[in-house]
This record gives sequence, C-alpha cells and structure tokens, in this order.
Amino acid sequence: MTQLVNSLEVLKSLSDATSDLIKKTAQSVVAVNAQMSRGTGVVLTRDGYIVTCNHVLAGCNAVKIGQGEKTANARIIGTDSYNDIALLKVERGEYVPIEIGDSEELSVGQYVFALANPFNKSQSTATSGMITNVHSCIKSWRSSTSMENVIATDAQLNPGFSGGPLVDVKGRLIGINTAYVWHRGIAIPVNKVKTIANRLMSGRTVQRGYLGITANTVAIPEEIVTHAGLEQETGVMIFSVEAGSPAREAGLAMGDVLVKFNGKPVIEFHDLPRLLSEDVVGKQIKVVIIRRETLLEATVIPTILGGE
Repeated sequence: MTQLVNSLEVLKSLSDATSDLIKKTAQSVVAVNAQMSRGTGVVLTRDGYIVTCNHVLAGCNAVKIGQGEKTANARIIGTDSYNDIALLKVERGEYVPIEIGDSEELSVGQYVFALANPFNKSQSTATSGMITNVHSCIKSWRSSTSMENVIATDAQLNPGFSGGPLVDVKGRLIGINTAYVWHRGIAIPVNKVKTIANRLMSGRTVQRGYLGITANTVAIPEEIVTHAGLEQETGVMIFSVEAGSPAREAGLAMGDVLVKFNGKPVIEFHDLPRLLSEDVVGKQIKVVIIRRETLLEATVIPTILGGE
C-alpha cells in the first residue's frame, strides 16, 4: 500500500508540474487570425514582436492577434517563405515573451510539449511527445524545395498548431511547429528562428541562393569514386537546367553529377538548400561535377531565389 501511495504521489507531482509548465508557456501564446486562415503565434519580445508560420498568413495583408480579452491588429514585419517563418508586430500593449532555449542542445528521446490556441480560447491546447530526429530533412509540401535540419517529434499536431511553440520540460522555446506529416510533428529549430527574426527586425530581407536546376541524389559508380579519389559515394545528378539560369550560364548540363559546392561535399540533394545560403548570392562559387566519368570544375554565380 505504501508503494502505491508513493507512486500516486509521484504521478500527481508530475501531473502538477506539467500543468504549471503549460500555464506558464501559454502566457506567451497568441491566436493569429489572418482572414482566410488561423494559426498560433509566439511572443518573442515584451513590446509585441510575434513569430508565426508564413503559411498561416496565406498572402493576407491584415492580421489580428488575440490573447484572451486582449486583441490587436498586427503588422507584418517580414517573411521567409523558404523556412516558413513570419514576423509580426503589435504596436500597443505589453506581452509576456517566451523563454528561449537552444536547439543545438537537443537530443533524440527528449520530452517536449506543443501548444496552440488558434481560436483564442480561455485555455491553450497542448500535446506532448518526444524528439525522434533533431536534424530531419523533408520535402516541402508547399513547393518543390526541401526543409533541412528540422525537428521531428511524435507529438500530434492538429490544425491550428502551425506557428505555435515546441518547448522543452523547462518551458523554453526550442522550435516553431509548422506541420504534421507522416505521423510526425515538424518544427523549425529555434536557433534558426532567432536568426531569421533578428534579421527581419533589423529591416533586412531573408535571401536564398538559386541555381535553376532540378536534381536528385544518385550513387556514384565505385570505379569513378576510386579513379577520381572521391571521399563520397553519392552526389546530385542534374535532371534539367532552366534557360537563363545561373547553372546554364555556368555550363552545367543534364546528366552532370554535382559533388562539391564552394569546397564542400554535395552528398545528397538536401545538402543544396543548406549550401545555397544568402552569403553565396552574387559570388563566384566553384563547383565540381562528374561528366562522363571525368571530374570537371565550373564557376557558378547564384542569384536570389524568387527575387526575395
């Protein structure tokens, strides 16, 4: 009997701690009403900077946020469609900013909570689970690009969770929830969110490099790996090159296998979005390709993706 009582006390203590954590985190959660779409937002600063998902805005111009009886119009400061992040600003009122964690310190098996309140109810909705992958890479369901190094969890995300916080057991923000695919919750790591938000706060835009190719990961024949002295067994084969694109100007062609970009190995297709960061835009970048079993070097000058 004593053991049963002790076990119940442990369960009650855990339950109370979880409830307190959700209540504390909910103070930094807001509803985002973007006319044709609803989602959730997270308060970053006391003066009303709020982060949410870009797809929640659905191209609208007018956004309202709600937190209980407190409602206000929000201005769209900037967006990053590639990483699905948008930054909003409420001009009046004070808000409770969420405590920020460090997504570089995450590990598989870590217990996490996801919160949402798209309809501005009296209490936020919450789910829980564990991290299943800290560096997941998925093909975007909104474009032909991929999202790399996102957090995957087994916490179920329902409609309206987009833009809401993924927090650790201390209530610290570790990611922004963006989708539920393949029975996994997908969140954008908070370190990436911070970088994007700080850039948008400073009035700058977020840019991505663009090559103008369609491609996919392929295995490199063993004899070519040996003959060329490569330290990788896969690369990215180019299936098509857009007319007038940086890749076409550089002389890249269908059938070429890209193995290095700016001195870094291209092992799989998902490496490209990471390597095509804004710091390579407009610069002469050396690439190494395999063409008809021969290693060749070319120079490509990436432009801005989508003109963002």
